[in-house]
Amino acid sequence: MARSLIGGLVADGYDPANIRVADPDARQCQNLTDHFGIHASNDNSTAAKQADVVLLAVKPQVLKGVAKDLATQLSQQNSLIITIAAGIRIRALSRWLGGEVPIVRAMPNIAALLKSGATALYANQQVSRSQRDAAEFIMRAVGLAQWLDDEAQMDAVTALSGSGPAYILLVMEAMENAGCELGLPRQTARLLTLQTAFGAAKMALETSEDAATLRRHVTSPGGTTERAIEVLETGHLAALFEQALKAAHHRAIELAELLGEERDG
Repeated sequence: MARSLIGGLVADGYDPANIRVADPDARQCQNLTDHFGIHASNDNSTAAKQADVVLLAVKPQVLKGVAKDLATQLSQQNSLIITIAAGIRIRALSRWLGGEVPIVRAMPNIAALLKSGATALYANQQVSRSQRDAAEFIMRAVGLAQWLDDEAQMDAVTALSGSGPAYILLVMEAMENAGCELGLPRQTARLLTLQTAFGAAKMALETSEDAATLRRHVTSPGGTTERAIEVLETGHLAALFEQALKAAHHRAIELAELLGEERDG
């Protein structure tokens, strides 16, 4: 994810000389330096020194240690902290950093790797207007960025867009397999499924009409689409998706409590 953000920023014209990265893997540091022309080292303190923005793109399980190691340095710099570690609430991160510091929590999804991500952002009260703009600029480098008013909504974001690509891919997998059952060659079924999913998303993106209205436009009375939709509705597809997202939402809350609270010690 960090590599995608670097690539997006550089592609948007941001000067790579102003980007510093720390990674424990020396080969990864060299690769980033060679590819993007940024400064890379294996020392977090060096990378964060006098930085206006510090992006903590680490696994949730190690964020506590990274934050505590940088706490003194960051408190003296008044840097904006952006975290993309899933499940770690600002309350826990603030404790690990030793005080009330400006923090933006970001939740991108996997499509950010292709510069087509959907990212939700939440800022604590210490974040200034200019720092909000900086956070939004960074995350828009890999796709859409949307601000939230309540951090608790992050758990819903995790259930909807964080895990969402897997839901769409599952539907595409089912469509491809059904096409094969109807006699299409695997490659043909795959390509038709891919283009159909892409086209549907593009239709939804490029019109002001909602998904329900667009669906009705392509569902002719008495036609093939209507017959298929009837089967899906008889199987309570909408209710099944609601149950699935509620399950993901509940698990997101559980993980946030586990990662941010029980391990706070």
